[in-house]
Amino acid sequence: MNFKITILDRYIIKKFIGTFFVALLLIIFIVIIFDISEKIDDFVDSEAPIRAIAFEYYLNFVPYFVNMFSPLFVFITVIFFTSKLAGNSEFVAMLSGGISFGRLMYPYFISSLLIASFSLILNLFIIPSSNVKRIAFEEQYIKDKKYYNTNRNIHYQIAPGEFVYVESFSTWNNTAYKFTLESTKESRLVSKLTAESAVWDSTMGGWKLKNYTLRDYTTSEQKIIFGKEIDTVISLKLDDFYRRENTVEALTYNQLEELIKMQKLRGDSMVKYSLIEKNTRFAVPFSAFILTLIGVSLSSKKRRGGIGLNLGVGIALSFSYILFLKFSQMFVITDTLPPWIALWLPNVIFAVIAVVLYRMAPK
Repeated sequence: MNFKITILDRYIIKKFIGTFFVALLLIIFIVIIFDISEKIDDFVDSEAPIRAIAFEYYLNFVPYFVNMFSPLFVFITVIFFTSKLAGNSEFVAMLSGGISFGRLMYPYFISSLLIASFSLILNLFIIPSSNVKRIAFEEQYIKDKKYYNTNRNIHYQIAPGEFVYVESFSTWNNTAYKFTLESTKESRLVSKLTAESAVWDSTMGGWKLKNYTLRDYTTSEQKIIFGKEIDTVISLKLDDFYRRENTVEALTYNQLEELIKMQKLRGDSMVKYSLIEKNTRFAVPFSAFILTLIGVSLSSKKRRGGIGLNLGVGIALSFSYILFLKFSQMFVITDTLPPWIALWLPNVIFAVIAVVLYRMAPK
C-alpha cells in the first residue's frame, strides 16, 4: 500500500479538519449562549465583572468543553462530510478508480492523529492551567460551586510512620479541630501530639496548635508536655482540606502523578478521582481513531434521504460513547474494576464495534 500523501488525501484531510473546526465553533457558540442563560442570575447576584466572565471563565471554559465533547465533534464531522462525499457519488468514483477502502482510511487516520494530538496537548498542557482560573471563578461567583469541607473524622498517613487525625475542618477560618499527630517506629508508638485546634499559618507554611499535649514514649517513663501554643510544619497542607473531585482537573500531569503517590501513601479515598483523571486524559484522545473508523463505515454508503439518518445514528453512537465513558467511572468509584481497565473499556468495546462495521462497509 502506498502511504505517500496524494492530492486526494489532502482533499479528504482538508475536508475533515475544516469541518471539525467549523462544527467546533458552532457548537461552542451555542453552548456558551445556553450556559449564559443558565448562570446569568448567579453572575448578577454575585456582581461578577464582565471582564472576569469573558476572560477568566468562558475563555478557560472553551478548552475544557472541547476536550470533554471531542468524541462527539469527531463523530459528527466524519458522518457529515463523508455522507456528503457518498451522496455526491465521490466515494463510488474513488473505489471505481482502483483505490481500496482500506487505503481511503489513510487520510482519515492522519486527520484523526492530528485531532488526537490536539486533544492530548489540551489535556496535558493547556486545560490544567485554564481549569485553575475556571474553577476559581466558579467558586467565587457561582452559588452551587462554592466549597465547604463537610468531612468528619479525617485520617491521613502523611509520611511513613506519621499519622494525622482531624475530627473536622472549617473552611471559614482554615482551622482543624481535635487534631492528633502520631509518630510510630517499627509498629510502636513513639509520640502523640494532640491539640484542641490547629490553625493554618500561611507565613510559615505550617500549623499553630492551640492547647496542645505532647506525649513522648521513647523512654521507659512517659513524658508529657502541655502548652498553650506550638508551631509545627508537617506534610499536611491547607490544600489537602480543599481538595475535591474536580481539583485534579487543575493539575498538570506531573502534579497529578505526585498527588496519586501521596494519596496512595495516605490511603486517601480521593485517589480514585485522581486515577480516573489520569486515565481519561489518554483514553479520550485515542477514541478519535475508533470513532473515525465507525463514522466512515456507517456513512460511506449512499442512502435515500441524504445524511439525516447517518447524522442521527452518528450522534446517538457518540453520545452513547460519552455516557459509557462517564458510567465507567462508577466502576472505579465502587471498586468494581481497576481504573485503567474501567476507563479504557469503552474504547475496547467501541473498537470491536468499529471492526465489525468496517467489515460490513461497502468495499
